[in-house]
Amino acid sequence: MKDSFSEFHPIVNFAYFALIIGCSMVFMHPVCLVISILFSFLYSIYLNGKRAIKFNLLYMIPILIVTALINPAFNHEGITILDYLPSGNPLTLESITYGIASATMFISVICWFSCYNAIMTSDKFIYLFGRIIPALSLVLSMVLRLVPKFKTQLAVVSSAQRCIGRDVFNGSILARIRNGTRILSIMTTWMLENAVETAASMRSRGYGLKRRTAFSLFRFERRDRSALLAIATVGGYTLFGSYSNAMYFRYFPSMRGTEISVYNASVFLAYALLCSIPLVINVREGIRWKYSQSNV
Repeated sequence: MKDSFSEFHPIVNFAYFALIIGCSMVFMHPVCLVISILFSFLYSIYLNGKRAIKFNLLYMIPILIVTALINPAFNHEGITILDYLPSGNPLTLESITYGIASATMFISVICWFSCYNAIMTSDKFIYLFGRIIPALSLVLSMVLRLVPKFKTQLAVVSSAQRCIGRDVFNGSILARIRNGTRILSIMTTWMLENAVETAASMRSRGYGLKRRTAFSLFRFERRDRSALLAIATVGGYTLFGSYSNAMYFRYFPSMRGTEISVYNASVFLAYALLCSIPLVINVREGIRWKYSQSNV
């Protein structure tokens, strides 16, 4: 599905994800956690479709449950004792709640990072940081795309080996080990050759030379300025609300947070708006497209 937010300037994309991922890591209020995981799930599904739904249900939800269950086994803080474990340690309501909160935070950050990987391509990252930290930006770009390229090439090699009966699922256990070793050897050779080709390609393009110019199609337009202003305004209000303890919540020794007020509700609303910006942009562009089509 076409994503309108990815067509914005790389500064807008990077600023948004840097802010939203940082907030998702820091804000541990239950309302903030629900907002973050809800919109991260929705946006990841919007970007990746059925694949994201399958990934979230088969992997994210089990990780959420396992992480929530592991914490009470090792964390015994809290004053509300529900029961005692066979080891004699108390099982507290606070430790269970904190485990669920930590798991929710962890899953939402992973989902936001999946959205980041779909939007912030290597050319955008190099465009932003190529002049400031050219070597590091190139290395990070290559590392971020290594896993997807490796998976794609591995599927190609495995399919070719399967056609000649040398896949890891063919033959006896010893034959499978031998086939797997052969595939690993092929992939290692491919990675080394790919690294050499990349280095030669970068050298032929003058990478590292002084006064080297770079071509880019990215232009900072009026819509980018408006989006960046909206992100800064909503994000600034959210950060100010966090600084003023409007989203304060503690889990130990007892669960307690600030009383709900109109100001607190406005901060939560601002955070929800911040998390929903990409979806709002896509819905808005979809409505504008349908309206323009209806007038043709």
